[in-house]
Amino acid sequence: MTTTGKQLFTTLESDGTLTVALEDVDFPDPTGDQVLVRMEAAPINPSDLAILTGAADLENAQYEPGKYVATMPEPFNSGSKARHGLKLPAGNEGAGTVVATGDTDAAKALMGQRVACVPGNAYSQYCIARASMCLPLGDYTAEEGASGFVNPMTALGFAENAKMDGQDAILHTVGASNLGQMLTRICKEDGLGLVNIVRKQEQADLLGQIGADHVVNSSDDDFMKQLRAAIDDTGAFYGFDPIGGGKTVDSVFKAMEQVAVGHMTEYSRYGSNQQKRMFIYGRLDTGPTVLSPSYGFGWTLSGWLLFPFLQSVGQDTVNRMRKRVLDSLTTTFASTYKKRVDLEEMLTKEAVTDYRAMRTGEKYLVTPWK
Repeated sequence: MTTTGKQLFTTLESDGTLTVALEDVDFPDPTGDQVLVRMEAAPINPSDLAILTGAADLENAQYEPGKYVATMPEPFNSGSKARHGLKLPAGNEGAGTVVATGDTDAAKALMGQRVACVPGNAYSQYCIARASMCLPLGDYTAEEGASGFVNPMTALGFAENAKMDGQDAILHTVGASNLGQMLTRICKEDGLGLVNIVRKQEQADLLGQIGADHVVNSSDDDFMKQLRAAIDDTGAFYGFDPIGGGKTVDSVFKAMEQVAVGHMTEYSRYGSNQQKRMFIYGRLDTGPTVLSPSYGFGWTLSGWLLFPFLQSVGQDTVNRMRKRVLDSLTTTFASTYKKRVDLEEMLTKEAVTDYRAMRTGEKYLVTPWK
């Protein structure tokens, strides 16, 4: 029996035309380890915006019910050459109720249950998902579970990665984000030091209210002095950055090196041998990452993505992380939303230009059946 519902697709053509539109789709019966989920809630995360909007000119796009057509400027269009002509679904994660299953025991056990899942096409009225990647939500609502994977597992992943690398403190450059708030709570629970960088005083106040000890405001005149003091106090020579472009990582490396040099007992022309490590895990700024190495030679900058990390740590660690998320879904790992939109409303100019701005604390939730 085929199930029909609306699903969002995004297509970028070689001439830079980006079309994001709803279509009626026939969803096949699930087989094997698959389940069919009637989707009830799906967040719009920064990771979703890469294919949903990218750097497209949304101000001058053409909008009609259930669709918009925009132009992707250069060099971003050429940089996306690999997806030219591909019709892609969108929506990494969400939550809903299992309405049909494949024939494995794991799949059949989920029949009728509300689950969080990571189908990759969550902006849809139905999704096929793997049972092994579904998280039964029990008494939690779909809204409470909708953001139960990407941000919670990423924040936990940072803490796990730090411990694996023998670190007892972390630096995070967008401290007041939804993910940043989760990381603050995790570090408090796990006894890890944490240096949070924010841009506004109200963000610093917010983190202070949830127990953050070291919050540094990049808008303050004495930002670098504050940053050095926080790194010195915590020993945070290991950090995560979702901005990507600009000079944020450069500033952090400079502050780390200045702290390290301050502890040296003799001069070295090569700077300190303190290892300084930063991971870029997002591109909130799509411009070049600017580095001006005046921070010794003991520094490493690399990328960090959730799914490769989860594959590298093994199923036991993943299961332990998932259980921790489920146990604390409405406390440590709680998400808040500015606005709820249905599939058609998410494609209006007002909504698209608002959620693409990715302002702290202004997350959107898509409710396909609203």
